[in-house]
Amino acid sequence: ALKIRPELLCWDVQKHSVHTLVFRSLKRTHDMFVADHAKPVSLDETSHKVKMAAKLRADYSAVLHMPVLKEGKDRPLGSNMPGNQNYAQPEYLITGTHAYPSGPGVALTADTQIHRNPSEGGVHAMALALPPSQARLDASRTAAGVGDIHRNAGGAERSPAPHSHSLLEGGGTKNSSLVARKAPTMPKPQWHAPWKLFRVISGHLGWVRSIAVEPGNQWFVTGAGDRTIKIWDLASGKLKLSLTGHISTVRGVAVSTRSPYLFSCGEDKQVKCWDLEYNKVIRHYHGHLSAVYDLDLHPTIDVLVTCSRDATARVWDIRSKANVHTLSGHTNTVATVRCQAAEPQIITGSHDSTIRLWDLIAGKTRATLTNHKKSVRALALHPRQYTLASGSADNIKQWTFPDGNFIQNLSGHNAIINAMAVNSDGVLVSGADNGTIHLWDWRTGYNFQRIHAAVQPGSLDSESGIFACMFDHSESRLITAEADKTIKVYKEDDTATEESHPINWKPEILKRKRF
Repeated sequence: ALKIRPELLCWDVQKHSVHTLVFRSLKRTHDMFVADHAKPVSLDETSHKVKMAAKLRADYSAVLHMPVLKEGKDRPLGSNMPGNQNYAQPEYLITGTHAYPSGPGVALTADTQIHRNPSEGGVHAMALALPPSQARLDASRTAAGVGDIHRNAGGAERSPAPHSHSLLEGGGTKNSSLVARKAPTMPKPQWHAPWKLFRVISGHLGWVRSIAVEPGNQWFVTGAGDRTIKIWDLASGKLKLSLTGHISTVRGVAVSTRSPYLFSCGEDKQVKCWDLEYNKVIRHYHGHLSAVYDLDLHPTIDVLVTCSRDATARVWDIRSKANVHTLSGHTNTVATVRCQAAEPQIITGSHDSTIRLWDLIAGKTRATLTNHKKSVRALALHPRQYTLASGSADNIKQWTFPDGNFIQNLSGHNAIINAMAVNSDGVLVSGADNGTIHLWDWRTGYNFQRIHAAVQPGSLDSESGIFACMFDHSESRLITAEADKTIKVYKEDDTATEESHPINWKPEILKRKRF
C-alpha cells in the first residue's frame, strides 16, 4: 500500500505577524487610490444642499427670522475698485435651500440669492436686538460677590478698583457708561490674643501620638509610642493613672460623653474599650487588617468609627461589638476620621490625597473631595459653623457641608500637617511635623501667630514635631502632643491687647487658588 507522509499534505504557509499583515493591507489600499490622489472630488449637489441647510439651522437659527438687509444694493459695480473710497459690501452667492438670512421655506428670489455683509450700523443694530449672551454676562460679573459669600465680609471693607467701561448688553444704551468695579480684597481679620506656652508635661517614654479631654474638663488622656495610655490632671498637669494593654504604639484615644468608657486604638491592629470605673478593658473590636491610626465617637448614637492602614474605615456598634459598616473606597492609608451629628456624619482623610464624606446609614460615599495633592492627615470640624478644615502638606483647605463645597485655601504652613483644632472663637490651630504651630483666623484665613517651642532638654532638634493638638472644653487651653515625648499646654496671653499686638494686615487684592 502507498503510504503518504502526513506532513506533505500541509501547505508551506509563511507565518506573518499582525503588524506585517496590517501594513501590507495599508500598502494595497494606498496603491489602489494613489492614481486619483491629485483629482478633486466632484461636488454632489444634493449632499451639498443638505449640508448647507444643516449648517444654517445649527449656526444661524437665532437670526433666520430677521429681515433681509438690502444695504448698498444700487451701488455701481465700479465702486469697489481700489481707487474708490466708497467700497461696496462684498457679495457672494448662496446655493443652499434657504437663503440667509430669510426664514426656512422661503423661496429664493433674484434679491435674496445675493447676500451682502451688513454694514457696521447693521451689526450694531443686531447687537442691540439680540439678548445678552451668557459669556458676556459672566465677563461683566465681578468676583466681589463670591468673596462676600466665602469671607462673610461687608461691602464697607472692600476698596473700589479703577473704573472700567461697562459692556454693551442687549436692551441697553449705545453710550458706554462708567461703572465702579470692586476687586475682591481680604476683609480685616478678627483680633485674637496671642497664645503662649503655659506648661510642659513629661512622663511618656515615646512619641506622644494622641490626646482626648474628658467631658467634665477635669482630666485628659494621652496615648504614646511607649504603648501606654496616661491620664493627667488638667489643672495641675500631674499624672493620675497609667493603662497598659496595647503591644504597640497607641495612635488614637477618645473619651465617651455618653458612658464612662475610654476607647483606644494602635498599631497592633487592636481597638479597645476601657471601663474607667474598673480601669480594665471590657471590649475588643476585631476586624482591621493593619495598624489602626485614628478613631472617633459619634456624638449622639452609640457608634465608634475607626480608620486604618488597610485603606478602610469601620463603623462599630459599641455595645454588641458588631462591625456595622466597612467604609471602603480609599486607595491608601486612612489617616484621620471625624464624626458629627449632621450629615455627612462621617468624614475621612487619606494618604491617597482625598477626603470622603460618608452616608452612615447606607455605608457609602456621599462625596469625594480631590482638591488636595498630598496626603490628608488632619481634619477639624468647626464647633458652631457647618464647615470643615483639612490639612495637607500642600495647603490647609476649608469646606462647607453637606456637599463639601470649597471655601478657601490657608497657605503658608509649608510642612506636613499632622494635627488641627478649631475653637468657637474662630482660632484654627495647625501643628506640623517640623514642630511649628500656626494659628489662623478662621473667617479670613489670616495667620496671626506662629510658634516653634523648644524641645525638652536631652532631645535632638529633629525630635521637634506635633502629632496631635486639642482645645480643652473651656477653650482656654491648647494641648499638644509632641515628638520630644512631652505634652505642652498653651493658653491665651491675658495681658495682650489689640494696641500692644496689632494685626499686621493690609487689604491686598486676593489671589486665592480656587482648588
